[in-house]
Amino acid sequence: MTGKLLAGFIVLSAIAAGLALYYFQIYAFYEPVSATGDDDVQMTLMASGQPEAILYEDFEAIDASSSPIRYRACFTTEMSQPLLTETYEAYEKAEPRNGPEWFDCFNAQEIGAALESGAALAFMGTENIQFGIDRVIAVLADGRGFAWHQINTCGELVFDGEPAPDFCPPRPEGQ
Repeated sequence: MTGKLLAGFIVLSAIAAGLALYYFQIYAFYEPVSATGDDDVQMTLMASGQPEAILYEDFEAIDASSSPIRYRACFTTEMSQPLLTETYEAYEKAEPRNGPEWFDCFNAQEIGAALESGAALAFMGTENIQFGIDRVIAVLADGRGFAWHQINTCGELVFDGEPAPDFCPPRPEGQ
């Protein structure tokens, strides 16, 4: 009898732990990002190398303080892909990361497939928005846009314990 109770307790504890882990990964840490209406979507100009706000509507975003790469955003823009290509820096190795399923405007598989086929174009949003992390913007021909954070070359090296190459910006104190 004691063995059955102990086994039942272990099974119930494992189920509770699994449900808690699921909840924390999918729901607990994400919070909606409040739109400012002015500079929520920025892209880096080719001419100056500085980010500037673009024209956008229908901005919706989430973020989590538990990781710098949990940021996801969706928006629409009236700006055409040719105009964007002539004005803003392209981002060569854009790889959208999966977001939580409940944030249904952002589908990393669809965005990735659109980037591979050329239906979407990727641009540098803000380089080193946090040390080693870039904000990437992708825009489809129909004006739907997406933003996410992606680890850049400096981040990959430093986060793996390697020294930062000379081309990397200095790492801020405390990071």
